[in-house]
Amino acid sequence: MTERIFFDNAATTRLDPEVLEVMLPLLTEHYGNPSSIHGHGRVARTFLEKSRKKVAEILNASPSEIFFTSGGTEADNTAILCSVETFGLRHAITSSLEHHAVLHTLEHLQKIGKIAVSMVQTDHLGHIDVAHLEELLRTKPRSLVSLMHGNNEIGNLIDLQIVGDLCAQYDAIFHSDTVQTMGHFRHDTQQLKTHFLVGSAHKFHGPKGVGFLYMKGGTKINPFMHGGAQERNMRGGTENIYGIVGMTKALEISYRDMAAHTQHIMALKTRMIEQLTEHIDDVRFNGDSANVEGSLYTVLNVSLPPSELNDMLLFNLDIAKISASGGSACSSGTNIGSHVLGALNLDPTRANVRFSFGKYNTTAEIDYAVKVLAEMFNRVEA
Repeated sequence: MTERIFFDNAATTRLDPEVLEVMLPLLTEHYGNPSSIHGHGRVARTFLEKSRKKVAEILNASPSEIFFTSGGTEADNTAILCSVETFGLRHAITSSLEHHAVLHTLEHLQKIGKIAVSMVQTDHLGHIDVAHLEELLRTKPRSLVSLMHGNNEIGNLIDLQIVGDLCAQYDAIFHSDTVQTMGHFRHDTQQLKTHFLVGSAHKFHGPKGVGFLYMKGGTKINPFMHGGAQERNMRGGTENIYGIVGMTKALEISYRDMAAHTQHIMALKTRMIEQLTEHIDDVRFNGDSANVEGSLYTVLNVSLPPSELNDMLLFNLDIAKISASGGSACSSGTNIGSHVLGALNLDPTRANVRFSFGKYNTTAEIDYAVKVLAEMFNRVEA
């Protein structure tokens, strides 16, 4: 392979050329502040509200339910912190497998005495114990429930409908971090009983630094960011117009081409599972990621046999021009162990690598990556 291979699409994705095309005029021509009342500002405002309307249309929501943010982390923080403050919540339910945007926020609230946090039990594959969730809700019905739709490390999915029904039954506020599934699965807000969903553009081939929060109508919370009347008094700060327009186009493309991209990426994931199983002894797959039909199809978390190579695995893959991750997307550049894999009590002598796929990946790239791994481990065995 002469070019680098990117298998870290759960961390970020390559910008779609169609997205860049719609962003450029906002960078060079339509650069007004959407809060300004003059002509330049009114043009920018038009782009902003057209984007809001389109995102709402895609999610079968109302434009008044869409709030633009700097990304998924801000959207998660807004939903959690402002729900606790506005509704006077004293208890939250989450899992040990959540993204740090959720876990660290809830840990902070617990540390300063705002809430108590309960962890819903999970099985050895990382599946949520729905019966335990109901038990927690029965004990403390007016809770904040924060459970991610698709896990960014092991690809496990929760059933939003089942969890939403339970939350409705026990008068709970339901927030789901949908960063990994937004743009890859269809979300119909009229069918779901979620109070909050989130999106981050760079996870579905849009620009970095922009996202959105869906807030169900009637779920009025206080602002998270103060300092201006933007976003209908919900988020101070000038809107990232070119980012918002780019994100909207990226989401539109993802829904337009979802069937084809899903089929393509599922085929890549299936091929990697089959090839790894055939060419490397004792290869395993963490969580539910090898369940191609029933997991986040963009993620495959591979457990490799004990070897002296394990400490340098990602480094050696990088030398072979393969970009992958050993942990979560937001810590892929660090040596900190994965809290998600730690929660599964995996064998510490085995190396774990997350391959995450996108629409630009190819079968040839899959074959090359498997060849490199097989050569590494078979050479050590020999």
